Amino acid sequence: MTLTTDPRSTGGSTGGPTGGSAGGSAGGRAGTGSDRATTRPTLDAAERSRLERAFRIPRARFLIGLPIAALLLLWSFNGAEFNFIKLGDGAVNMGEFLSRLFPPDFSKIGTILALLLETFQMAVVGTVLGAVLSLFAAFGASSNIAPKWVYYPTRWVMNIIRSVPDLVFALMFVSAVGLGPFAGILAMTLGSIGSIGKIFAEAMEQVDRGPVVAMEAVGASKRQVIQYGILPQSAPLLTSYTLLLFEGNVRGATILGLVGAGGIGLELTTAMRMYDYGHLSAIIICIIVLVTAIDQGSALIRRRIT
Repeated sequence: MTLTTDPRSTGGSTGGPTGGSAGGSAGGRAGTGSDRATTRPTLDAAERSRLERAFRIPRARFLIGLPIAALLLLWSFNGAEFNFIKLGDGAVNMGEFLSRLFPPDFSKIGTILALLLETFQMAVVGTVLGAVLSLFAAFGASSNIAPKWVYYPTRWVMNIIRSVPDLVFALMFVSAVGLGPFAGILAMTLGSIGSIGKIFAEAMEQVDRGPVVAMEAVGASKRQVIQYGILPQSAPLLTSYTLLLFEGNVRGATILGLVGAGGIGLELTTAMRMYDYGHLSAIIICIIVLVTAIDQGSALIRRRIT
């Protein structure tokens, strides 16, 4: 990479014997800012060719991976029996179902708002407990923090938790503590460890190693490295992922109610089973409003911390 300078920025060299020094000094003072404006980096021809070649000519692995990915996609379409013709034929039925949702019936708005409030409270408690436990689990699942004898078992436990659907956890806790929101909170908390704990760990692994190495070089303890070197760097990501967990828990709480784990899910299921489409439509509209409000609030917080 070279630097090129516009000849017009050197005004003193063109003056005469007497006017050259005056013109040079005046031009030097006036041209100080223009020198910075006209001096710009340019790429060598070889460097420009290398960068352009990187975009024009894909790597061999990319060329080999394209047909493999296409075959995998076709195989998955065939195995999952995905059919565009069936989708087109079923569009009429979908339109008929959607037409039954209107007009919405808000005669039970008090019950809907009370259950939505319960759903929101479940999500708040489940997110706080899940985020705290996930943070502790992430310390053991981060390769730059935990030793291997802690790292691998923690990752395996997270994989096991992540493989089990939240509804199964909800059924387990309903049988243990009974019907109600408490079972749903426990299910959300346990499910969060498997999902968000892994993301927390990966955020900690992606921090800049410079400050960490510097602290280790001066004899900082592991606690000090984590407290002053890793957590401050990963804090914006951890906060953003926690907000994402909260949004997911609000939506998840509506599903956990299907098995009696509290929230508005049970009311939603009852309306579907009773073919009370007006009430069902009112519930869906209220859930959309709640999720949208939470999403906008989360976006505002993200903008403040990034």
